[in-house]
Amino acid sequence: MGKVEDKGLRSRIVVEEYTGGLIGPSLEMIGTLKDGGTISTVSPPGCWGPMITPEFVGGHEVSRPVAVQGARVGDAVALFVQKVWVRSLATSSGTMVTKAGAFGSDPFVDKHCPNCKTPWPQSRIEGTGPDCIRCLKCGAEASPFAFEEGYTIAFDERRRVGITVGEKAASDFASRAYEVAALPKQSRQHPILLYKPHTIPGTLSRLQSFIGNIGTIPSKDMPDSHNAGDFGSFLVGAKHRFGLTQAELEQHRTDCHLDCNAVRAGAVLICPVKVDGAGIYIGDSHANQGDGELSLHTTDITADVMVKVKVIKNLALEGPVLLPVAEDLPFIAKPYTKKEIEIGQRLARQHGVPLQRKTGPIQVIGTGPTINEATDNAIGRAARLLQMSQAEIRNRCTITGAVEIARLPGAVQLTILAPLDRLDKIGLGGLVRRQYGLA
Repeated sequence: MGKVEDKGLRSRIVVEEYTGGLIGPSLEMIGTLKDGGTISTVSPPGCWGPMITPEFVGGHEVSRPVAVQGARVGDAVALFVQKVWVRSLATSSGTMVTKAGAFGSDPFVDKHCPNCKTPWPQSRIEGTGPDCIRCLKCGAEASPFAFEEGYTIAFDERRRVGITVGEKAASDFASRAYEVAALPKQSRQHPILLYKPHTIPGTLSRLQSFIGNIGTIPSKDMPDSHNAGDFGSFLVGAKHRFGLTQAELEQHRTDCHLDCNAVRAGAVLICPVKVDGAGIYIGDSHANQGDGELSLHTTDITADVMVKVKVIKNLALEGPVLLPVAEDLPFIAKPYTKKEIEIGQRLARQHGVPLQRKTGPIQVIGTGPTINEATDNAIGRAARLLQMSQAEIRNRCTITGAVEIARLPGAVQLTILAPLDRLDKIGLGGLVRRQYGLA
């Protein structure tokens, strides 16, 4: 386990410090949480703000990790998401382009000043607009990202809907970007509102906030945004200090950067423990997102987040398992109603087969460089977890489940109605029963 700040065992830990885009065992964990305790944090925006901040080594700004009592390598931890409240008044987002002179092989990671070539340079703000990020050393414009087409979206006071604004409002928000973004005191990112994009004005959008990057730290240091098989693939063979082999990526990642819109209040995310203590971190919250995150970015926000943490002993997961709120499940993967069971019993008697009536839904997360590879990853993980053949997983997921895209290019949720006796065997049966009110 990485070094832990000695503040005693606590039932609640409030995290007010953040990393500069790095997660992994070299980070000091900010105390030890009792098994069953809660973590609260004000989560700064991920993606665009850290992306335009040249000193960050990853694409997010996540909370410092927390150790969990009794969590050891080979266990899992269940994160019960209790709250994701939007603090920001507005945000900016959109499709991106990169500035070739401001990075090496990966604009999210190995940033440098295009003029003086200082790696990960400190920076300052000069005015507003897409050229406002300046190298502290030489004064050159130093951000590696710009908008191909961007928008600014403002939220109503109860965070129910948002509306994209025009140039005047976007410029006003840019002039007070830190206030509008509601950045916490310890945050070091530049707010993306400074860029003041203003396309598609007047577009109304429903809000449903969720957490894009939450879980356990990997067993080797890596950029926070690359803790998954799709973004992580950019580390394979990279020449910068975070370069990995494919085997190292598969060994160390925990796949907790999901951008899955079902990781919202009421959901349970179960994550692998790859370092003693687990190292729970939270970041990259969003106001809303459609499946797939088609523009690669969505509505980054500052959010109040609270999660309850419970250790599951001897559950050696390869990646996260999600228990979404019931309404987020695909229709054919929802638990069966009493009426459906009665019909099933009649059919079973008619055709001389025993009814497999005790099932419960789980979503196995898979990631990879492409959607197809992510799906294959999820199928393999599900087969090994449930001790079924991959053919059986494919069949069951076809008629009692689904595959949904969390994020392009490669993060998926594979939903399956699994036999509860299989879930009991691996220690997930009780959680599934409680989440969905099953007997």
